[in-house]
This record gives sequence, structure tokens and C-alpha cells, in this order.
Amino acid sequence: TNQWFLPAVRGDIPPGCAAHGFVCDGTRILVFGGMVEYGRYSNDLYELQASRWLWKKVKPQAPSNGSPPCPRLGHSFSLYGNKCYLFGGLANESEDSNNNVPRYLNDFYELELQHGSGVVGWSIPVTKGILPSPRESHTAIVYCRKDVGSPKMYIFGGMCGCRLNDLWELDIETMTWSRPETKGTVPLPRSLHTANVIGNKMYVFGGWVPQSAGGEISAPDGEWKCTGSFSYLNLDTTEWIGLISDCQEDKSNLLPGPRAGHCAVAVGTRLYIWSGRDGYRKAWNNQVCCKDLWYLDTERPLAPSQVQLIRATTNSFQLKWDEVPTVEGYLLQLHADSPVPPVAGNPATGIPETSLLSSQGGCSLHQSPQSLPSVPYPEMKVDHPSQTNNLIPNNVQVALSSSSKVEGKEKVAAPENKITQETMKNHADATGFKESNAPSLLPVCTSSAQTSANVGELHDLDKQSVNPDASVSCTVSSTQNMVTQQAVKTESSSTNGAVVKDETSLTTFNSKSEAAETAYVMPSTRVSTGQTNDSHSSRAPQRLPAPVKTRDRRWYDVGIFKNNSAVVSQFYLLPEETLNINSKTEGADVPDYRLLKKQDLFPGTVYRFRVAAINGCGVGPFSKISEFKTCIPGFPGAPSTVKITKSVDCIHLSWEPPASPSGNILEYSAYLAIRSTQLQENPSQLVFMRIYCGLKTSCIVTAAQLSNAHVDYTSRPAIVFRISAKNERGYGPATQVRWLQDMKTSGSK
Repeated sequence: TNQWFLPAVRGDIPPGCAAHGFVCDGTRILVFGGMVEYGRYSNDLYELQASRWLWKKVKPQAPSNGSPPCPRLGHSFSLYGNKCYLFGGLANESEDSNNNVPRYLNDFYELELQHGSGVVGWSIPVTKGILPSPRESHTAIVYCRKDVGSPKMYIFGGMCGCRLNDLWELDIETMTWSRPETKGTVPLPRSLHTANVIGNKMYVFGGWVPQSAGGEISAPDGEWKCTGSFSYLNLDTTEWIGLISDCQEDKSNLLPGPRAGHCAVAVGTRLYIWSGRDGYRKAWNNQVCCKDLWYLDTERPLAPSQVQLIRATTNSFQLKWDEVPTVEGYLLQLHADSPVPPVAGNPATGIPETSLLSSQGGCSLHQSPQSLPSVPYPEMKVDHPSQTNNLIPNNVQVALSSSSKVEGKEKVAAPENKITQETMKNHADATGFKESNAPSLLPVCTSSAQTSANVGELHDLDKQSVNPDASVSCTVSSTQNMVTQQAVKTESSSTNGAVVKDETSLTTFNSKSEAAETAYVMPSTRVSTGQTNDSHSSRAPQRLPAPVKTRDRRWYDVGIFKNNSAVVSQFYLLPEETLNINSKTEGADVPDYRLLKKQDLFPGTVYRFRVAAINGCGVGPFSKISEFKTCIPGFPGAPSTVKITKSVDCIHLSWEPPASPSGNILEYSAYLAIRSTQLQENPSQLVFMRIYCGLKTSCIVTAAQLSNAHVDYTSRPAIVFRISAKNERGYGPATQVRWLQDMKTSGSK
């Protein structure tokens, strides 16, 4: 929601402190040391269970080979596995907190944690090599290279009478200290900076640096200042890369301002920077506290999950896909089996299949809608708490680029990093800096709440329901098992890979490989009348060009959606010139959706869908392709509001009847996916056994039937059911239910 809140904490609430150590282990937070009231240094350890907002003061055992850590501030406190590593800091030799006699530390401690909550105790590891020099206000991170597997801790910079910019490495397995040789331009000596690991890079931002230029280390009482410089260290090659130089001007305030004592945290591939202060040492009255929040997208987002069908009507689909963390929106596209006539006369051009956000040449730029000279943006609002299909904000733009990311392999021809803030304007490149991919920086708006169509989870232990009318996708919990719902098509004849042979007990369902560019066919369930798609009913989407392949298949934009769901009833047609454009074209105009014609979906037609996530670095790779079919008029809809109640020796399935345009419902059928030799030969083809046929809207699934169930591992382990209704026209689409299994306790399931 980008909204701050103040949790109501309880328990052993620690006093306010500064320059403490802080680690996050799942849903618990550990805080050690720092300066507390009246300038007193602390060596207390507190644990916060964030799931309950409960504070607890913990007392670790003292090390067997020495004393526990003394009170300190400005130390580093790093987590790896079930251990925290404490290094250095600043202690006060005087017992009088008003008479500070500083002592810089370079001691090293290891704190073993208990699983979930609590700690075991401190230990003093026996290390080899030369210890780093004493220091405080440094940074320490832990990185484990995938192909080597030996975790290493890196210490950078800090303060010991003067600022430092040395880099130290500790091999945690052998407990050996070393000074790695680095390439590139080492950042200026600094303290009170931040360092965070994303992938194989350590990002260093801000801090106090010497006032003198050229990286010279100033005297202890020399001039120093805050910096907004930004670099990263490639931990595999130990090469420093500069992103924002210390002397780079930012007259338009498009980059985070100089600061020290701020905090930074990595969430996925996004780096958030919050607060800090700016000012000169000899002008304390001029200190400026920052209250801005920024984030840096370090790479394009991953591909979302395959598009899933919730319901369908004769001319619309309700779709959803799994959320991708820290993205701005999603581009949804479709391809129709039936020919779609091109539109002539619109001077719009296409781009390669995967494009980058506002990249021009090698420099990453964001432009506000007002600064784009080509086609004006439509007016649209971002925050609509009552809607689930909001469009992506105005500030996310897509421009032409020849770079692409296909099947997870990235062609590096565009900026790798981009920092994003709410208002986007032009900014200049760091001329003469090592890389020309100076990030475009924008602060995060944290004022108002937003809503999103997340997958809902129901956690009662007995009876739960799955209601497509209430949410995009719901999850039902029954003891350790949960139900999710999506929709598939079953008919009395072979249709789109789904086959039901003359109402017999066995049903087979096919899925096609992605290599053939078709995916598992899950056609239509019905959507209740009156539903509209926000992206088409009231406002035009962002003007994003439709990616075009050089092959015959043509993909059309459905729109850009802020959340992970969409109701699709139309798509945008591109001019014939756009459809035939060569994928190598650069510099073409971006089409404006407002100038494009829309095409309605047709009944009984197969459509293929794919979706890609968008963040500040651009459009990520597309998901696997899904294929759905709109309903044929007259057939009944799919049963809804599926409920599962688990008892000792059976489960109880129930559902709500669907709409039936042609007469009353004559019967229902429920199917269970079972194990078979056919499934072993072709895992993509599920085999179903009918376990119920009748007029009732409920049935019992016995333990004997469940013992033959096939456990589907396409995502999480689940037993698959399908329920469909029949009227005088025949069987309509089925509702598919995946009953999630806890394989530790489910035995043969």
C-alpha cells in the first residue's frame, strides 16, 4: 500500500537507540547494542516477533573462551543461516556517559540462534589471517556464490579517527580474513553509509566522505560532508562499478540527496533507501533530516506465472496470475485462433517482443507525460480502493529499445539499474563515469493506501469455501490442506484437449508443450452478468506498443493492469504497418491506445494469453502461454462456491449451481484425477474418474477413492477435482479444484 503504520507492540519494549545492530530473520527481528538514553552505550539484545508485534529481551549465554560483547555503537551485525556475526564498533572507556573516552573495536563474535525464537549464546571464533583494523560505522554483508557455496562476509569502510575505504573478506567456513584485490574505481572513504546485496552485487550508497577531492584520506579533524554517490561491487569479479558519482550535479532533485545514517533494505531485486541526514560537521545547526523514500530496481522483473482462468462467458474472461514482487504493473496480451483483420491508417509502429522502459541509447531516462512530444498521455488515476483492475500509473512508460530478454536470457544493451520515484522527469547521464547506465531515481509515494487483488487465504480448520464472485482466486484451508480454484472445459466430445468419452467413468485431459507455443487448455467457465473490465470500461490504458514476433503469430495488447487480475472482453488492434514491422526497428513512435480500435471477443473462440511484469527497468519476459475458449451460448456455466469439509475417513464436496440459459440443470458430474499408466507415459495428460453423477449439489469422496488419487506437482502438490453441470444442450465448463496437500502428513497422497 506504500503507507506507513505504527504497530501496537507489547512485551519488553526496548528503549530508543541509535547506531544499533539490526537483522531480520523471517518474521523476527533482532536488535543489539547502540546508544540509548543519556548517551549510554548498550549491549542488550532484543527480539521482536513481527507476526505478533511482541518484544522480548533475550539473554544469550556468555562465550566459553572470553567475555560477552561490551556495550557499543556503530558495529555491524550480519545474519547468515542460524548465526549472527558481530564485528567492531565504538565503545566508551569511561564509566561516565557524560565523559566519553572512545575506543574503536575490531573484536568478532558469533551469535547462534534458536529456530523460530530465542538464541543459544555468544562464541568467539578462532580466526586466521590479519584482522581488519578497529572501526565503527562500517558495513558488513554476507554473500555466498552459487557455484562455489562458501559464504563470505565483506566489511567495507567505516571510521577510525578518519574515514576508511578498505575492503575485507572473511571466509565463514574456514574463518580466514583476507584483503581481496579489486578492480575499478574504489568509492571514496566513508562512514555511516549502507551496503546491501542483491544477486552478486554489493550496492554502496551515501555516507560521510572527506571534503577533499580525489579520494585523499583527510586528517581526523579535517572537513567532511555527506554524499549521494552510489556504486556497486561485483562480488564474483571484485570489480567496482560507479553508478552515481560524488560530483554529479542534480539540480532537478531527481536523485536521492546526499545523506548519511540512512537505512537501506533489499526486497527481491529492489533496493529501498529511507531517511538519513545531511550537513557539515562544523555546522550542526544546519543538519537536515531526510524524510524521503526511494527505491532502485536493479533488473527487469521475472516472468509471472501462467495466466489462469477464473471464469468465462460467451464474450469475456476473468483471468488472474501470481503476483510478482515489487512491480509497477503487468502487460497482458492475447492471440486469437480466428483471423483478426488489421486496421489501416493509424501511423503506429511496433517494437521487439520485450522492450525497456524509457531507455534511449545507453542512458536510462524517465520522462513525465508532459515532457513527451509525440503523443499525449490519457488522464488516469492510480489509487482506486474499490477496484481490482487498476491500470499502471502514469509514471511507468515504455519506449523503444532493441534490447530484449527472452526465455530468461538477457541481452545487455540497456541500463541494468534504475531507481524509481513517483514523479518521472529527465535527468542527465553521469558523463565520464565508468558505466553510462546512470539510474533514473524517483521517490516512493507513501501517502495513501492501495488495494490489490491478492490471492485470498482462508485459515479456518473445518469448512471453507472458494467463491470466484468474491475474489480472483481463493484458497481454502482444511487442517493442513487447502483448495484453490480455477476453471477448465469439459464437454461430451473432444474440445481443446479436454475429452469426456460418452459420460463414462474415465476422462482424459491434454496439455500441449510451450515449445509448440500452446499451453494447457483450460477453457471457459462463466462470468456472472454485469461484470466489466476497468481497463476498458472507463479509461484508456497506458500507451504501450504491442510486441510483435517475426513469425506469423500476432500478439495484441489487452492492456496494462496494476494488479494481478483482469476481466477481458476486448483487445486493441494495431495498424497493418505495425503488424508487419521488422523487429529490428528502432526509434519508431509509440502508438497511443486512444487512437487504436478495439476488438470484442467472440463466443466459442480459442484465445491464447501471456503476461509480463513491468518495473522501473522495463518489461520482463513473458509467462508461459495459456489457452482458453469463450463459452458457446446455451450451455450451463461452471459450478461455483466450492466447499470442502474434511472428516476422518472421507471428504465432502459441495457447490453452488451455475446459471443455465437453456432449461434446468439435468445433472452434475464430479471427477477425480487418478493414477494411471497412461499418466506415467504422458505426465501432461491427466486421467479423471467420475466419482459422482446426480442432481444434488454435493457429494462424498471416500477414502478408497482418495487412495487412487493422482497428486499433481505442476505447482504445489495437490489432488485435482473437476465439477461440471449439464442442461439440455449438454455439459458446460467444469470448475477445477486443486486440493493442496501437505506431503509430510498425507501419506499415500
